[in-house]
Amino acid sequence: MAQNLLDHTNPSIRLRAALDAGSAADPAIAPALVARCAVEPDFFVRDMLTWALTRMPAATTAPLLRAELTSPIAQARSQALHSLSKIGGAEAATARPAVLGLIADADDEVARAAWRTVVALAGGTEDRRSAALALARQLGRGDAETRRSLSRAILGLGDEGVAALESPPAATDAVREHIADTIRLLEDPDSGFAGSVHEAQRVAALGRTE
Repeated sequence: MAQNLLDHTNPSIRLRAALDAGSAADPAIAPALVARCAVEPDFFVRDMLTWALTRMPAATTAPLLRAELTSPIAQARSQALHSLSKIGGAEAATARPAVLGLIADADDEVARAAWRTVVALAGGTEDRRSAALALARQLGRGDAETRRSLSRAILGLGDEGVAALESPPAATDAVREHIADTIRLLEDPDSGFAGSVHEAQRVAALGRTE
């Protein structure tokens, strides 16, 4: 019943259906939740869909979400990334190679989701170093908000992220400016983005203890 209601025209009913699915935590409905993530237009319903997926066994949900990372639908890729970052743990970590492959996605929303997810799934030092180097290749990309998102992700990787700023793969004016902004973000504890940096670091640390 909940599966049918996920497609209802009323977003409040879809929200309730996602809530019920998460409360029941029946793995059988996981494919329907993942499929709905790709097309759901309402932010709050998408968030509830992700919550519902986190309530189910990662052994069931992680493979479904990994498959979505190759979808031609940008929202499918971005929502799968978001859900993997929330699930965390060893099962989600198996998606690291695919997540790294989406760091340079042509769609900015997908790329930003990949940046956040690669931090959340980072494991030991080598994982963080390779993630930081991959992120550094995106320095100078996009508008101000996109750049801030990348800065937060790089700093969320701790020392490895900071080290990647010291030897960027390119040295254009845009890259140098972005590095300078990122360093200011690191050094200014009163920055409006400091809380986001600390949160990114906290998520990365939690991921490493899974």
